[in-house]
Amino acid sequence: MTVDLSNLGGLASHELSGESSFMRLLGRQAPNLLPWHQAGSGSASHSTASHGTIPQAPHGTTVLALTFADGVLIAGDRRATMGNLIAQHDLEKVFQADEFSAVAFAGTVGTAQDLVRLYQVELEHYEKIEGVPLTLDGKVNKLGTMVRANLGMAMQGLAVAPLFAGYDIDRGFGRIFSSDVTGAMDEERSYQAVGSGSFFAKSSLKKLFRAGMSESQAARICVEALYDAADDDSATGGPDVVRDIFPIIAVITAEGYRRYPGAEAGAIARAVIADRTAAPTG
Repeated sequence: MTVDLSNLGGLASHELSGESSFMRLLGRQAPNLLPWHQAGSGSASHSTASHGTIPQAPHGTTVLALTFADGVLIAGDRRATMGNLIAQHDLEKVFQADEFSAVAFAGTVGTAQDLVRLYQVELEHYEKIEGVPLTLDGKVNKLGTMVRANLGMAMQGLAVAPLFAGYDIDRGFGRIFSSDVTGAMDEERSYQAVGSGSFFAKSSLKKLFRAGMSESQAARICVEALYDAADDDSATGGPDVVRDIFPIIAVITAEGYRRYPGAEAGAIARAVIADRTAAPTG
């Protein structure tokens, strides 16, 4: 995976050598480009600090992950809300972090997208400097450090809640980690969901999850859980067959990261809709 560094300050190549952490390097050379500094430099943040109000900003929910026999799946709905308004119908909330990991988010969209881009560069930069990729535990610690750095903005209402999923090539199975706003990364067994619809999604996952499932079974359960979340949480978007907008689903196994094409995710969603139509009361 190649990450575009052109918008990260134009640092000279000699400045990139020796320091394995791109975030620390950026903090020394161009701290204003860090997501939490960018978020804190605008008038919205000034208004928050001065008047105690939370700025209106698009928020994204709901994302989830679950393990299966050969790895881990991570998925998310597509809706972003701003107060009582739907700000976006087709938001991207699931991103490839590197060859064997992915990160999804709920929370403030702009801050989350900047954090994800920085995280992608951080992992790629480490591998280029050290010659080897970070271990999965190292990737988790890096993400927790970034979330913790955003704590000041989170306390002002611009929080990001990431969900990390990766295939541990040393242990040979998929793993899931979630974080609170302080950056404490907790490993979750079997499944996890974050965002405003997480209560309903986790309830669905609790009933449907089975150890040792196949990938196709796990993908179906992802869509079922997001459907249940959308059914009871107004901030979570369900499958939109009119606009052809369906949940994002990605799988990570020993073969690496793969995102489901739109047609493949759509086929699963349409099957769920058909089954729910036949039995609308469950």
